[in-house]
Amino acid sequence: MAKRALPEINAGSMADIAFLLLIFFLVTTTMDVDSGINRKLPPWEPEQFDTPPPIKKKNIFTVLVNSRNQLLVEDDYLDLKDLRDAAKRFLNNNGDGSCDYCQGGLRDPNSSDNPGKAIISLQNDRGTSYKMYISVQNELAAAYNELREELAQRKYGKSYDELEGEEKDEIQNAYPQKISEAEPVSLG
Repeated sequence: MAKRALPEINAGSMADIAFLLLIFFLVTTTMDVDSGINRKLPPWEPEQFDTPPPIKKKNIFTVLVNSRNQLLVEDDYLDLKDLRDAAKRFLNNNGDGSCDYCQGGLRDPNSSDNPGKAIISLQNDRGTSYKMYISVQNELAAAYNELREELAQRKYGKSYDELEGEEKDEIQNAYPQKISEAEPVSLG
């Protein structure tokens, strides 16, 4: 009895096929990119941290969010729907009288001196829901956007979004967005 020869499979082109499949899947696959909160950080300057400028407590608008998603703003409980107006009042206060474009400011000597010195400090609890975190961020950003929009309409008769170049820079400098976010802690 003669042994039968087993047919061999030519595997010479297997590497080529695998390489072509790899290229095909790399080209046709889409990668999901997570989008986060759009924030532009200032450029890194090491000498900036040697002597931080003194900041008066009255120029800091403190917003705390606890684990039950409750807001404590300037030591008072506040509803989310009232946060935007409270932030606008703080930013537009004009406590030192140096802001000639601030309209409706209360000129409270215990609140912010002017929009250039005003800082919003936000601190969340580790248990704060992501939805509440985003909602608070949106309300604070909306306060700046509304003040910029109002000034652009008064000064140029145009929407802030329609402005370009120096006009837009001037409005941004009038109401610089200064939101300081502290690391989450356990507030309760």
